[in-house]
Amino acid sequence: MTLLTHLVLADLTPSQRRALTARGAVPDPDVSRRAADICQRVREEGDRAVAEAAAAVGGGFRRVTDVELDAATAALDTATREAIESAIAAVDGFHRAQLPSASTVTTRPGVEITRQWAPLRRVGAYVPGGKAAYPSTAIMTVVPAVVAGVGEIVVASPEGSDGTMPMALLAACRLAGATEVWAMGGAQAVAALAYGTATVGPVDKIVGPGNAWVTAAKLAVFGTCAIDMPAGPSEVLVLADATSDPTLVAVDLLCQAEHGPDSPAVLVTTDPGLVDRVEWELARLLPDLERSDILAKALADHGVAAVAADRAEAVEFANDYAAEHVTILTGDPERYAEAVTSAGSVYVGRWAPESAGDYATGANHVLPTGGLAAACGPLSIEDFGSWRQVQRIDRSGLEALVPTISRLATVEGLTAHRLAATIRTENPST
Repeated sequence: MTLLTHLVLADLTPSQRRALTARGAVPDPDVSRRAADICQRVREEGDRAVAEAAAAVGGGFRRVTDVELDAATAALDTATREAIESAIAAVDGFHRAQLPSASTVTTRPGVEITRQWAPLRRVGAYVPGGKAAYPSTAIMTVVPAVVAGVGEIVVASPEGSDGTMPMALLAACRLAGATEVWAMGGAQAVAALAYGTATVGPVDKIVGPGNAWVTAAKLAVFGTCAIDMPAGPSEVLVLADATSDPTLVAVDLLCQAEHGPDSPAVLVTTDPGLVDRVEWELARLLPDLERSDILAKALADHGVAAVAADRAEAVEFANDYAAEHVTILTGDPERYAEAVTSAGSVYVGRWAPESAGDYATGANHVLPTGGLAAACGPLSIEDFGSWRQVQRIDRSGLEALVPTISRLATVEGLTAHRLAATIRTENPST
């Protein structure tokens, strides 16, 4: 029995290859339409629409109290608290090194331009939940906001089917520095953060990963508020060759596929014989994993084993696919790593499992998906602020610029633009 779809890259037509790599942020147009409808209802009806949309999927809508957050933190066992605090410290250290600084350039005498960055005032951090707890995502979205200096950090995450929030998640929110936590999820949570309601204040930007509904909602509200990127469902591409350990290949495919039944897991190898060995390992490992049903569906619907003729073809396909996670388990991983230019996060060699980046190294695990890693990068400090240009010009500087301004404004027929410059230099009293 095979769990993955087997392909030979050289046998694919250009259209077949494009179909395989061009996934899109939200592949299902019906999800996009319905998520947009939910967002519009929330925009028009506020809290009532949020509560009704949540109830329709068995979820809740309420603000988590400080008492609950403190109680969850106090109830943490020592090992879990130490793990959360270790992850917070690593994420803090990595992101603190990214803090932007202003730069000033004098383009000509009397003309000075400063590029200046400032933190956002209020950010919404979406943390997936419901069927699983993700305290790590609370850390990844809240800690960089704290480091950046964001004044208000609002976490939204869905309740479980029993109407409760995971204690580890609430504790992570408290320890990381969130200022508000809301029990709400899905498209309605994204809309509430973007548009605001009677009880939820609007945010300047929404960050964080989610399922197709969350991703579609983020795209729907973009323009009312900013978003980091479409991030989800999770995906992985493993590069391997004849030297690769099939057990490690299999477990790295499973590592990200267990996020959900819509998570792609792709193996690209230059060794056709490795595919069967990996299939055997997948079948061996799968039954003992807690989310085996989800994994089986993800592999059946979105799992691929592609055979490449050589390293160049393997890397070319990986760059075309532009996966969220790329793991390199070849005999020469550094050569592959140098050539991989389109990926959210790259894991080099046998000692670098994806789970290390998901939890412990300090690198951010909120990453572009759906092929957007070709042009977008991981969540970073800069996502929690904005840049502005500050221009200072003295009279001599403007006088030197007037010929350029006047000529280009005349060419474009924008005479008020020309006048705004010339009136200053032609009037001796200014």
